[in-house]
Amino acid sequence: MPKKKVLSIILGGGQGSRLHPLTETRSKPAVPIAGKYRLVDIPISNCINSSLKQIFVLTQFNSASLNRHIKNTYHFSFFSEAFVDVLAAEQTPGNKGWFQGTADAVRQSMHHFLRHDFDYALILSGDQLYQMDFEEMVKAHVKAKASISIATIPVNAKDATSFGILKANDNNRITSFIEKPDESLLPDWTSDVSENMKAEGRNYLASMGIYIFNRDLLVKLMENPDTIDFGKEIIPQSIDEHLTLSYQYEGYWTDIGNIDSFFEANLGLTDDFPKFDLYSKKRRIYTHARMLPTTKISGTILDKTVIADGCIINAGKIEHSVIGVRSRIDKESTVINTYMMGSDFYQPLEDIINKDIVSMGIGSRCFIKNAILDKNCCIGDEVRINGGTHLEDTETDTYAIRDGIVVIKKGAIIPNGFTI
Repeated sequence: MPKKKVLSIILGGGQGSRLHPLTETRSKPAVPIAGKYRLVDIPISNCINSSLKQIFVLTQFNSASLNRHIKNTYHFSFFSEAFVDVLAAEQTPGNKGWFQGTADAVRQSMHHFLRHDFDYALILSGDQLYQMDFEEMVKAHVKAKASISIATIPVNAKDATSFGILKANDNNRITSFIEKPDESLLPDWTSDVSENMKAEGRNYLASMGIYIFNRDLLVKLMENPDTIDFGKEIIPQSIDEHLTLSYQYEGYWTDIGNIDSFFEANLGLTDDFPKFDLYSKKRRIYTHARMLPTTKISGTILDKTVIADGCIINAGKIEHSVIGVRSRIDKESTVINTYMMGSDFYQPLEDIINKDIVSMGIGSRCFIKNAILDKNCCIGDEVRINGGTHLEDTETDTYAIRDGIVVIKKGAIIPNGFTI
């Protein structure tokens, strides 16, 4: 049997308001993660590792930096059919508006997809952290002669109310689906999961927002302009009429929905055995190849810290933190529980030694805790940022506080002696 052709479609999401202010100047898939990657690198890398190399990324807000990242990163041979293309929302004679939901985004872009020869469409989210073999999911879909497959993950009762929850029979066919059920309904929605998952109290099957559709069915489903979302409308309306399969996944997966989950996912990379394995030989994560020098560290105590390329660090202590590319941290500064995204470029030496200018990076004798420092931040000397639940949510021109996490905005200048 000839190998089936799969077209991968990555949904960039809406305005990303729950990740504000990180999405103030960039789209959600372009948000920097793990010190040197961007969120969109995760689904793209999963596709490439699964030998799926025809990929569209759909976006509509602040897509310039995402376009630039993808154009500069994903180059394939001239003699292959592989590509990664960004499709931003566009006005056409038949449509004057933005994407209204996940299904509407696919519908509006369908004329681009149909120029390609494919048997199945793999639809992915652009804001999740996981490593998954989509080839195995496609094989299961083909073997079961399914029309739709949904990747599912067992979750506990606390998390179940935030997801689409489904039930499947012994053949993994989905028999019922409910979007974000109320806690009182949960007893009726438990599923048969592995012993390991039962031991963790993860008895509910949640949709991961990863779908496979047969091409002809997807085209047909997209004909109805009133259905605008996969989770809320397309899936619940399809399970009785079309064979819909649950493909159960038990590895690490997290939805980067808000600042808190984003912060937790990044700092989780500093664990001795992180759940998200950046060191995997088989499931490597690809990104823009920067020609950066090695990181230089002088007089710093480091503990549970991840440091990217090209940094100059003279800090006193860095603990449980992720330090991004080209970061500069000056003498006697302490950094704890912090994700510092780094910088897009190096400042000239004369600017760094000029005491009248607040240089990029973290100055001398600073204390930074429970914070996210966006790209190109300039933190002066003797600045004290002590995030935590004692702080109320707030928004200013240079920083925001979300759930006790202080987010210093991209390019913000924080003067000497400033305290949060």
